Amino acid sequence: MKLENKKFALVRQIPLRAKMFPFLHWWKRVGRKSLQADLFAGMTGAFIVLPQGVSFAMIAGLPAEYGLYAAIVPPIIAALFGSSLHLVSGPTTAISIIVFSTLSPLAEPGTFDYIRLALTLTFLAGFFQLAFGLARLGTLINFVSHSVIVGFTAAAAFLIATGQLKHALGIPIPSGSSFLSSWMLILKSSGQTNLYELAVALVTLICAALLKTYRPRWPGLLMALIIGSLVSIGLDGGAHGVRLLGELPGRLPPLSVPDFSFDTIRLVAPGALAVALLGLIEALSIARSITVFSKQHINGNQEFIGQGLSNIIGSFFSGYASSGSFTRSGINYDAGAITPLASIFSALFLSMIIVLIAPLTVWLPMSAMGGVILVVAFKLIDVRHIREILKSSRSDSLVLLVTFCGTLLFEIDFAIYTGVLLSLAIYMTRTSHPQITVLAPDPTDSRRRLTEVEPNGLRECPQLKIIRVNGSLFFGAANHVLEIVEEIDSDAPKRLLVVGHGINFIDVSGAMMLTQEAQRREEMGKAMYLCRINRDVYHFLKHGGFVDEIREDHIFPTEYSAISQIFNRLDVSICRSCKERVFMECRRIPENGNGFQ
Repeated sequence: MKLENKKFALVRQIPLRAKMFPFLHWWKRVGRKSLQADLFAGMTGAFIVLPQGVSFAMIAGLPAEYGLYAAIVPPIIAALFGSSLHLVSGPTTAISIIVFSTLSPLAEPGTFDYIRLALTLTFLAGFFQLAFGLARLGTLINFVSHSVIVGFTAAAAFLIATGQLKHALGIPIPSGSSFLSSWMLILKSSGQTNLYELAVALVTLICAALLKTYRPRWPGLLMALIIGSLVSIGLDGGAHGVRLLGELPGRLPPLSVPDFSFDTIRLVAPGALAVALLGLIEALSIARSITVFSKQHINGNQEFIGQGLSNIIGSFFSGYASSGSFTRSGINYDAGAITPLASIFSALFLSMIIVLIAPLTVWLPMSAMGGVILVVAFKLIDVRHIREILKSSRSDSLVLLVTFCGTLLFEIDFAIYTGVLLSLAIYMTRTSHPQITVLAPDPTDSRRRLTEVEPNGLRECPQLKIIRVNGSLFFGAANHVLEIVEEIDSDAPKRLLVVGHGINFIDVSGAMMLTQEAQRREEMGKAMYLCRINRDVYHFLKHGGFVDEIREDHIFPTEYSAISQIFNRLDVSICRSCKERVFMECRRIPENGNGFQ
């Protein structure tokens, strides 16, 4: 018996260990075949992230090497503590632009103070994400409309492209300039364009676009940067004002400490919350999009924890805010990755590359970087989904346009909050208006099943109105349902039957609405009945004492039992002269007869 108890205790401990260390779930998949596949996918990912990391750091207003630092430690932590097999974390375009928009008004980009604020913002964003995961709020992200992400990323593409035109054209634009002021400066200074920098940017852009289109598995961005550098050397760009990136420090991420002073936390907290929300939405949406092909189950809460830990730990290794990457995750899956080891191998390969080729970046033109970033920006505009949203839904179109315009014209975190709040408001409006349909027996069906009246032109009983409520009956919906029922009362028969199998949730306000309506109708000499209520709703009404107020004999398990019992309470004199005969029970009463058969 003791041995059995020990075995049982051990079995119970395994799920707990697996929750604390989620990599135990996928570690059993590791084998010779998976190691080979993950090594190849990791090597491919390392070459992809090299130019991306530098580009994203520039977008974020940080020194170029910080984008590479963010692609080393955070992806390893996210792979070990997340739930997705193929999600690759690291620096992203959307997160980078929020970092820049949040911090550029507070400090000069690229300075020590700016870097210190970026690390603090990263730590706070990770703290928020970890707290959301531990509080099991992973499902809340499902309530954020996809239109918010589509609108934000499209606007971010315009902001990114606008910010890189100064490198592609050689036109000086002050850091932190707004979208409109930047374009005014570009238009006024168009005559000052450096044609050599423009030529390098165009060649790099065209090469990157062609390689991504026709050879998507190749490290196209890296190859385009090399081609752009060679073009600059061929044109003797240095003698014609072509600016160079300079040599990157060939070292692994140094240790760092965020600033935990109250004033700094107060300054960056709003932006950190925006980074946390967007990062979680981005990571989960990417992970779930890949599951369409991989058939893997994603744990939202665990993904929150993984992303939070990656940012918290990353902030101590000079990494700025990271999230899931659309590009690298897709390439990781396409390259044949089987386990998250591919993401870990990618980080390790990147570390080796940094040490080996860092001196070569001294020849990299800023205009070539600008050309690559323009390609990345254009890829962010999801034209297909924008068209679908604009054609299919007015409310989603409104969310998309508000987020898009808000991102371009106002602070980015404000635009995200506005889009999220607007999508939640639309969701609440929809849920507060449960669908109410009028039903009647279908005469063409042998069992006379209840069917919607309007689209089928069915006849109704003059003494019994039947409606079905689909949706949650909570405080936000109770008044709407009450108004509909009162409208029905104006020309409806004395008896009302509510089919409640579509009521998936009820709270005290919804229950009180039902009891008050039942009592109101009783005072008017009418009656309200309920049928086919799901078990949870019935238990709520029963334990709350609401069943006694509605009356137990007014609640039935099925539509058929309800109609059978209510039929015996109808006015027989009306039934005798009735021409509708919609119920099977109506056959028991002859037309113009003197009683039941």
